[in-house]
Amino acid sequence: MEHPVFDDYFADPFVWKVGKEYFAVGTGREEAERVDETAGWVFPMLRSRDLRHWERLGEALERPDPELGDTYWAPEVAFRDGRYWMYYSVGFGDKSHQIRTAVSLDPAGPFHDTDANPLVDPADLPFAIDPHPFRDADGQWVLFYARDFLDTEGGARPGTALVADRLPRPDRVEGRPTVILRARHDWQRFQAQRPMYGGVYDWHTLEGPCVTLHRGKYYCFYSAGRWENATYGVDYAVADHLLGPYSDAGNDAGARVLHTAPGMRIGPGHNSLVVGPDERDYLAFHAWDAAQTGRRLFLEQLYWTKEGPRAESTRPVAIH
Repeated sequence: MEHPVFDDYFADPFVWKVGKEYFAVGTGREEAERVDETAGWVFPMLRSRDLRHWERLGEALERPDPELGDTYWAPEVAFRDGRYWMYYSVGFGDKSHQIRTAVSLDPAGPFHDTDANPLVDPADLPFAIDPHPFRDADGQWVLFYARDFLDTEGGARPGTALVADRLPRPDRVEGRPTVILRARHDWQRFQAQRPMYGGVYDWHTLEGPCVTLHRGKYYCFYSAGRWENATYGVDYAVADHLLGPYSDAGNDAGARVLHTAPGMRIGPGHNSLVVGPDERDYLAFHAWDAAQTGRRLFLEQLYWTKEGPRAESTRPVAIH
């Protein structure tokens, strides 16, 4: 679709289907920039029957203890054990974030934090974001997420990158994370000479994992670059097994799935994948409008080509 399907600020969109309805939850402007101390709820929630027309339902999550943070990012929802589980991160800006769970009996919420420990201990890992729960065909659950790395082993570059850990319970990971993908290219750079963790690094970013199984192979979509500008885009890695090894070979020149369309939208990224009313695959993602006044919700058909998954970001895709 050439234009956003929802006019208000709506970043990091996660779209899923329940019955004949679609729900979307994402990061609002306030959640991205800083939640007011008096705020009671966070994360805008939308509902639709056709993916084209959306109504706002309010905010999805009752804000937990304000001591946890004042920025809330990238919620996703999974149905498990008869309840809807929300995975999200909360912290203070870009310096510290922890992954937490909330739960509801209704896909539209309200969601309430489980008051359990964070899925990853901030004492061991101070920055963990963008949780993505995935249920494999055999029923096992795995949580993909993004975390920081400082090493350069094997040619990898310092920055945020992707890992996965088994999820034996909805609110607990196994604690044995597997590295899924590290940054290796210039186009994935977030910032040169960035002060981080007491040092200075050319910092790179891979984030927003989204996994699907297609014709026997696992595809991990991810966003890379700097979310604030035109370098940001969506690429993918592919594997024969859920926990890898994954390869994103062939992306040396930039993101292959979604990228900036000059004059139309800037920095598309952080996608989710949903089957539309026409039984076709669609990417839900955010992008800046041309004037960069806010990140908006877009939807576009995903094409499975001989070269891999592709979305045509410069032309509208009709939903029948």
